[in-house]
Amino acid sequence: MNKTQSLKIIFAGTPDFSVAPLQALLDSDHEVVAVYTQPDRPAGRGRKLTASPVKNIALEHDIPVLQPESLRNEEAQKELAELQADIMIVVAYGLILPKVVLDTPKLGCLNIHASLLPRWRGAAPIQRAIESGDAESGVTIMQMDVGLDTGDMLYKVTTPISKNDSAQSLHDRLSILGSDALMATLSDLQNLQAKAEKQDESLVTYAEKLSKAEAQIDWTLPAGEIVRKIQAFNPWPVAFCKFQDKPLRIWQASVAKDIPNTGIPGEVIQLEKSGLYVSTGDDVLCLTQVQPAGKKAMSAYNFAQARQLIGTQLN
Repeated sequence: MNKTQSLKIIFAGTPDFSVAPLQALLDSDHEVVAVYTQPDRPAGRGRKLTASPVKNIALEHDIPVLQPESLRNEEAQKELAELQADIMIVVAYGLILPKVVLDTPKLGCLNIHASLLPRWRGAAPIQRAIESGDAESGVTIMQMDVGLDTGDMLYKVTTPISKNDSAQSLHDRLSILGSDALMATLSDLQNLQAKAEKQDESLVTYAEKLSKAEAQIDWTLPAGEIVRKIQAFNPWPVAFCKFQDKPLRIWQASVAKDIPNTGIPGEVIQLEKSGLYVSTGDDVLCLTQVQPAGKKAMSAYNFAQARQLIGTQLN
């Protein structure tokens, strides 16, 4: 394939993470012949049917949008085949692609995965990388096969994970890096596919799906581990503890090594304008932004103003 050859592309994606790669393709010389995305889902307080971010972009550019519930039935597979695409780009689509679909485009299907494979295969690679204290993350462009993120790797790009990164900030950065990596891959696709790298199965880790239950803070853990959980679960499901039998969401916190730990885990030991200081299993944690039940997020200092918190226990 000539490096400058325009490709007929099917794009499959659903959430915000997929938008930048789709936009990069729309801004390129390639032709996006159709967009696949999840069916409209109820969202918001009114539970109104809402289109995905990818669908909205596609409609703005008059790209045909297909929203099958599954790609396992013959009718959906026939519809996809009739598009006669050169390649399919998959980014956080949310549906399993059976082998017949993977084999339909002439050049197969590529996936933009938000980790440095084979580390963090699975549903929540961004959050698990932060939670585990990884020094870096990145994007892998992968030739898809029938396994869960098991395909051969074509292209990688890395980025450091800073001590201030939340899942949201890393998500946004990886989305842009993913679109850049995709365009670089498509510009040299034949060569990269010929040199595709197998994943080392001995290095595999799995990024399990997040749950609300695991977002509850265990104050007996080390302060650094709690901070990573808070950052990993921002913006969802948001780390929380219990205060007066109601959930208190914790949006931002940091380790305060200069404050002596004089309490038991979960005990509020100090209040300053800089935040609310809480004992943990080792060091002290400084809560800087919290959200009481039924209220908007606020500074921990403002939250504490009308309450006598020193010596109280956060469950």
